[in-house]
Amino acid sequence: MAKLQNPSLATVMEHIVGHWGALLISIGLAISLLGALLSWALLCAEILFATAKDKTMPAFLKKENANHVPVNALWLTNVMIQIFLLITLFSAGTYTSLIYLASSMILVPYLWSAAYAVLLSGRGETYEHASAERTKDLMIGGIALCYAVWLLYAGGVKYLLLSALLYAPGVILFAKAKHEQGEPLFSPVEKGIFACVIAGAGLAAYGLYSGLLSL
Repeated sequence: MAKLQNPSLATVMEHIVGHWGALLISIGLAISLLGALLSWALLCAEILFATAKDKTMPAFLKKENANHVPVNALWLTNVMIQIFLLITLFSAGTYTSLIYLASSMILVPYLWSAAYAVLLSGRGETYEHASAERTKDLMIGGIALCYAVWLLYAGGVKYLLLSALLYAPGVILFAKAKHEQGEPLFSPVEKGIFACVIAGAGLAAYGLYSGLLSL
C-alpha cells in the first residue's frame, strides 16, 4: 500500500468492489479537503477580525457586509492562501516545506502565550493575593514555556528564520493600527522583540539569496 498513489484507499476499494469504490473515496476525500480548507480560511479571517476589533490590527479588517461576514479580513486571508498555493506549483517539495514552515509559525504564538502566563502569575496580576492557585499556574506556565522553546528548537532554526521573514511584514498592519489609535508604535520591550524579528528576517533573506536556506 505504501507504493500506491494517494488516496491509497481508493485503489484498495477499486480492487475490492470495482471502479465505483475508488470514485466514492475520491469524492469523499474532495469533500473533506474542501471542508478543511473552508474552516481554516474562516478561522484565519476570524483571527484578523477579532484582532481588528481589539484594535491590534487596522480598522478596515473589522468591516462586515450585510451578512455579518468580515469581508476585508476574508479577502486578505484568501489572497494569501492563493499565493501560497501557487507557490507549491513550482516545486513538488515546496508543499511539505510549507507545512513545516506553518508548524513553526504556529509554535511562536504558543511560546508567547506560555511566556505571558508566566508573566501574569509571576507578577501576581489578576490574582487577589498569593495563593496555591497562583503557584500552580506559575508552574504550569513555566513547563509550557520550556516545552514551547524545545518545540521551536526541535522544529529547526531554518524554519524559525523563515518564519521571521513572514512575520516581519506584519508590522505594517500593526503600525497602521497603532497610528489609528494615536499611540506609540512600540514599547521598550516590543522594540527588542521587533529587533530580533528583523534580525531573523535579514538572516533568512540572506540565506535564501546565498542558497544556504531553501524551501
